[in-house]
Amino acid sequence: MKKVEETALWTALVTPMNHDETIDYEGLESLVRRQEQAGNGILLLGSTGEGLALTREEKLDVIDFVTAMDPDVPLMAGVGGFQESEQREWIEQCNATRIDAFLMVSPLYAKPGPKGMIAWFRSLLDTAGRPCMLYNIPSRTGSRILPSVMRELAKHPRLWSLKEASGNLETYQEFLQHVPGLPLYSGDDAQLPIYAEVGCTGLVSVAANVWPEATHLYVDRTLRGESSSFRELWQKASDLLFSAPNPVPVKRLLAQKKWIGSDQLRLPLLSSELETMDPLLDADREIRQWVQESR
Repeated sequence: MKKVEETALWTALVTPMNHDETIDYEGLESLVRRQEQAGNGILLLGSTGEGLALTREEKLDVIDFVTAMDPDVPLMAGVGGFQESEQREWIEQCNATRIDAFLMVSPLYAKPGPKGMIAWFRSLLDTAGRPCMLYNIPSRTGSRILPSVMRELAKHPRLWSLKEASGNLETYQEFLQHVPGLPLYSGDDAQLPIYAEVGCTGLVSVAANVWPEATHLYVDRTLRGESSSFRELWQKASDLLFSAPNPVPVKRLLAQKKWIGSDQLRLPLLSSELETMDPLLDADREIRQWVQESR
C-alpha cells in the first residue's frame, strides 16, 4: 500500500444513503472497492461525504465499516466543526482506528484572526496521531488560512500538507513562497493543470467518485505536464459536477450508473437542485471515451 505522503490522488468519497436517509453500506462497500481498484486514497466524511450532516455515531460507523474492509489504499478522515473539544474528541476516536491521515478544515462560522487560527489548528494537530492535511476553503468556512498561519504551523511534526481550494492562483503561489517544501494539493478538479504548472503535489477529487480510473490517469498525466490536449474536457466535466451544490450532481450520476442504490441526500441538500442530467451524462460518455483513446 502506498504511504500517505506518496498518494497523489485522494477521492473525497460520497456517503451513499438509502431513501430513508440511513447509510447504504452495500453502496459504500462498492464505492470503496472501486477506489481501491483504481489505487486512489480515500477521504471519508469530508464535505462531499456530507460529514456535517451525520451524527457522531453514524460517522464512527462509517469509519469502522471502511477500516474493517481493510482496503489496500490510505484512508483519511475529515475533521470539521466549530467546537474545539468536540473536534479533539473526534480525532481521538479516529486515532484508535486504522485511519491513516486527517483533513482539518478551518473553524466554521467564527471567522478567527491569525492568532486564533494558529491556536485552533495547533490544538487539533497536537491531538492527532496521524499526518494532517489542512484545508483552505473560504467559500465554505468564511475564513481564509493565511500564508503566515501556515508558515507558523509548518513547524508542527503532524502537519503534512495543505489542500488549497480558494480558486485563486495568487493565493496558491503565496503558500508556495511562504511554506516551501510543504506539499500542496488542489482542492478543485478543474484547477489541477493550472496548479501543476507551479508545483502542485496532487488532487483531492470529487470527480474520482464517478471516474476513479479516469481521474487517476488525469492526475498522473497532468503532473507529468501532459494536460494541454485534455484540459478543456476535464474543465467541462468538472464544471458540470458543480452545476448544483456538491455532492448533488455526483450522487445523481453515481445512482444513474447504478453504483449506488439512490441519490438520497440530507437537508439542506436536495437532488432536485440539478434540473437535468443530460449534460452530465454526455460528459460521462466523453470521459469514458477519453480513457479508451488514452490507452
